[in-house]
Amino acid sequence: MINCDFKNKNIATILIGALLVSLILWVSVDISNKIKIGGNVPAANTITVSATSDVYAKPDLALTTFSVLSEAKTVDVAMQDNAAKMNAVIAFVKSQGVEDKDLKTTNLSISPSYEWENPACAYSYCPSGKRILVGYDINQSLEVKMRDLAKIGDIIQGATKAGANEIGNLQFTIDNEDALKEEARGKAINEAKAKAKTLAGQLGIRLVKIINFSEGGSYPMPYYIASMKEGAGIGGGAPDIQTGENKISVTVTLT
Repeated sequence: MINCDFKNKNIATILIGALLVSLILWVSVDISNKIKIGGNVPAANTITVSATSDVYAKPDLALTTFSVLSEAKTVDVAMQDNAAKMNAVIAFVKSQGVEDKDLKTTNLSISPSYEWENPACAYSYCPSGKRILVGYDINQSLEVKMRDLAKIGDIIQGATKAGANEIGNLQFTIDNEDALKEEARGKAINEAKAKAKTLAGQLGIRLVKIINFSEGGSYPMPYYIASMKEGAGIGGGAPDIQTGENKISVTVTLT
């Protein structure tokens, strides 16, 4: 015979245990839902502002390319002519104070030159033409960095007299732009922060912290001069080269 009191006690114990387990589970779930996982901030709780700052500075470095194009019936003759002229260009440029580290050969190419021979047509028949080798073209290019900007015109004029028959890709830059970029970045960040404070006041919200930052910018574009063909020379003395100013522009976005 089963003792009813014992049975009731067991049932009561089981019910109390089940209740405690349920209570523990409920407390655990409640606590976990209140803990913020990670540092993500809902997009609805953010504002994004951008600002652009420009810094202007005079360039202190000029780059250009001097090329020598030689044509001859044989490779040897074309090479001799090309080497003699380019060596003369290099010697002149060095005489103007340009160091070896600022000279770099960027191209040396040899290519055959052909002409098409079209025989005369006889009655209604026209024989096909044929390609005839007439010589070789050699092109050698030298990139030159000029740190004394006052000598740019004289160097260009002297290089053409020495044998350079193509000049191009003249550009003015700043040897160390990092300090200017840092200055522009700092101004842009301060301006973006000021915008955020003004916007927060107008919206009636409170700023807490910056959660995202991105940066972009535009930097000086090269300034080009037209190529000069062989024999053209530069009349009236050395060209007057104006360097102007370079603009360093940085755009920042803060969230």
